[in-house]
Amino acid sequence: MTPPRLVATDLDGTLLDSTGSLTPRTRAALRLAERAGAEIVFVTARPPRGAERVAAVAGVAGTAVCSNGAIVYDLAGRTVTERVDLDPAILRKIMAALAESVPGIVFAAETGHNVLCEPGYSRRIPEELDFYRDVPSVCDAGEPVAKLLAWAAGHPVDELASLAAAAVRDQVTITHSGGRSLLEISATGVDKAAALARVCRARGVDAADVVAFGDMPNDLAVLAYAGHGYAMGNAHPLLLESIERRTLSNDEDGVAAVLERLYG
Repeated sequence: MTPPRLVATDLDGTLLDSTGSLTPRTRAALRLAERAGAEIVFVTARPPRGAERVAAVAGVAGTAVCSNGAIVYDLAGRTVTERVDLDPAILRKIMAALAESVPGIVFAAETGHNVLCEPGYSRRIPEELDFYRDVPSVCDAGEPVAKLLAWAAGHPVDELASLAAAAVRDQVTITHSGGRSLLEISATGVDKAAALARVCRARGVDAADVVAFGDMPNDLAVLAYAGHGYAMGNAHPLLLESIERRTLSNDEDGVAAVLERLYG
């Protein structure tokens, strides 16, 4: 069998272990795939700055699908090649609907450069502290919004996603990537798989020539799209129920185990 031409991998909970580190074995497996001619594409909820940090450690300098597909980023050139932002009118509408349906919900917005935080949004990622900016209103900040973050402390995230979907229907794309009580909201039609498919078309790579890895609901469409889609051993139950192929957990170098078999 000819090895896949493109490796599409999520980062947190997938390529990275539970400490957020890239193990030597996984780093070596990425190099093995590249030497065999495969392109590595990160497909992540992280913004470009977060993907860059992993790329520097991994030695990967290709393309990253960031912010759940809202931004496509050239890691080598450090440039955005594509982005799809939330329409400001839709943004206001869905935030009002969510505030009415989920008492206590608070909001932040990922712009691709920083995170705009409304009052009450105290959730912080330690390595991102320099990028948080407090604003009275996300909608009035005058910056494009690639991804809305909706946080309702104490709500189980799957339950929160169901409440949000009922409140806004099909006006936006709602998903999550494992953040406790945190939803990630993009423009309708925007997801990791749609952006990855465009990347593949631009390279003349068929879905059958893609091997993909993921662990959370925002990865499900990617694993369904790829000809070889693998759910991590630590994956969300939705993926374990829906995806036939499995690999080991992120703490057991599950991505490396597959890459070694395919490209070794």
